[in-house]
Formats: sequence, C-alpha cells, structure tokens
Amino acid sequence: MNILIDIGHPAHVHIFKTLAHEMESKGNRVLFTCRQKEFIVHLLEAESFSYVSFGKKFTTTLKKLWGLVLFDFKMLKVSLKFKPDIFLSAGSMYAAHVSAVLHKPHICLEDTYNMEQVRLYLPFTDLILTGDYKHPVISPKKEFHMAGYNELAYLHPKRFTPDAGVLDELGVSAGEEYVVVRFIAWNGTHDVGYKGMSRENMIKAVESFSRRAKVFVSSEGELPESLKPYALPTRPDRIHHVMYYASLVFGESGTMSEEASVLGTPAIFLNTKGTYYTTHLQDDYGLMKCLTTSEEDQQKAIACGMEFLGDKRIKEVWAEKRARMLTDRIDVTSFLIWLVEGYPDSKKALFNDPSIQYRFK
Repeated sequence: MNILIDIGHPAHVHIFKTLAHEMESKGNRVLFTCRQKEFIVHLLEAESFSYVSFGKKFTTTLKKLWGLVLFDFKMLKVSLKFKPDIFLSAGSMYAAHVSAVLHKPHICLEDTYNMEQVRLYLPFTDLILTGDYKHPVISPKKEFHMAGYNELAYLHPKRFTPDAGVLDELGVSAGEEYVVVRFIAWNGTHDVGYKGMSRENMIKAVESFSRRAKVFVSSEGELPESLKPYALPTRPDRIHHVMYYASLVFGESGTMSEEASVLGTPAIFLNTKGTYYTTHLQDDYGLMKCLTTSEEDQQKAIACGMEFLGDKRIKEVWAEKRARMLTDRIDVTSFLIWLVEGYPDSKKALFNDPSIQYRFK
C-alpha cells in the first residue's frame, strides 16, 4: 500500500509518525508532503521519513489564494509519481483536492474546526475523524466521533516514554521546577482578527515565573531582546520530553497546551477565541486553564501560573486527572492502523458499530 500524508503544522508530523513507522515496517510505502513551517522539515528528517517540501507557506490572504493553486499542482505532480492508495492529513485541502482527482480516499483528522479550511476540503474528503466532545457537526454522513484526541496518537502511554535525559539537556536537576512558555506568530488562517499577549505581559510572565522556577521560552516569532536568554535550548523533536517533566506550560499555543494536558502537566492557555477541545479538557477533566488575551485575563493568567507554581502537589493532582482521562480514551494510532489497513470495509464496519473503536483502548 502507498500512503501519502500531507503535513500543515509541526504537530501533524507527531500525529502520523508512529503510524508511518509501523506501516513501513509491514512493507508499505509512506511519503510525506509539506510546506516549510517552523520545524516541520527538522521533525521529518529526525524520523528519517521520505518527504517532499513544496516550499514556504504564504501568509497574506492574496498569496494564500495563489498557494492553493500552486500547492494543489505540486501535490498532483508528486501523487502521479508516487501513486498513493490513500491520503491522510489533519485538515489538508491539497490532499483532499488531489485525492478526488485521482479517485482515492482522503481520511482527515479534525480538531480545530476552522470552517474556512473545512469548506475547502469537505466536499473532497471521504472520512473525517473528530473528537467525541461537544463541537460543530461538520458532516453527518462523513464524520465519525472518535474517543480519542490527535495528541494521543503520539502521547498515549503505549506510544510515548518520557526520557529524563532531557533534564541534562536543559541544565536542571531531578525535581527542580521549570516552566515552558510558548508564544505564537498569529499568522495562521485561523488567527485572522486575533492577537496575543502584549510584549509587556510576555516579559512580565517570564520574569514573574523565574522568581519561582527556571523558565524556558519557545516562540514562533522573534523574541524581545530581554527574553532571548530564556530561549529553549533543546532540539524541537525533544519538546514532549521537556513538557512531561515541566511544572507548567504557559502560553498562546493550543497544540502545546493540549499536549501538556494529555501528558499530565498543568497548562494555562491564552486565546480569545478558544477551542472546543481545550474547553473540553478544562471543563471535563480539569487538565487546563483557558483564558482570553484581554488585558485582564493576561494578568489573571500570570497570577494563576504563580499559584500553580506555589502548589507542591500539583503534578501529583494532574497525574490523577490524566489517569481518569485515559480510562475514557483509545490508543489512536492502533485505531488508525486498523482503519487504514482495512479501508473502505473498516469505515463501513465503524459506522455500523461505533463501539468497535474501543477494541483499541
């Protein structure tokens, strides 16, 4: 079987990496396609995957429209040579469009519900996997509610073993508290009309937390000069080990906040629009604190972070919350492998009996 996986965000490499390795070990061929965004190419190369980069992503609306045509063409060109039997993505319109041209199925994992993007891939997608928490219905006929999260494809205990060696890379000792702070660039299609923390409060958060713990900052954009000494020193592919041992993950990234939550690390997420998934992790499991980016909430978030850092039992409490969450969830990678290997019969079986997914706990 030839499997083409399109990557639009660094987190998507993690979502599909374990599936890709297992499918390759069974004699299947896997090819990744991507655009150059932050650490995508680094992550693909760290896993020794075969990939084709289509070049840099576009940021302005006009250029993104041109990119839709350009990347569709590049995807078609690669696909005609690779001859995929199935396309996988986490919301790729390019994979969806070309899969339809070639009359091949496209399976999409969706958890952002950016409807502008959804409308571009929905008519051309065969199956959409969404969470079983409250969210907008995308398509009653194409959508399946999965008892799992995208992050559990790579952070489920069966798939992820934390490496304490990362502490040496960070220069911290076992048991020493540290905080991971994440700032984003706010240039995604789902970020239009929104903004993040003020520069003053970015600096205030880091300086406040550094009074109680070491602080490491990860940022999509250029850091203020005063925050550069706090830059995270580890390789991008080590970030989940970094987050596992952290006392707190704080910032504007929904993905990293979600990852921290499923790892059992307290997370504070600032984003005015919020997401259905982060709200679910907050309200149903208490694994995350969600606030807006208003000035008032920025101050609340910093105060909450200081409160979390003052609680010596917080990691123990979060481990208990994580354990409760995991009892409700499936091993997403095992489920996806079963789905892909048996497609399209597996899809029919799943819609006839949704409880089949619980075989993969």
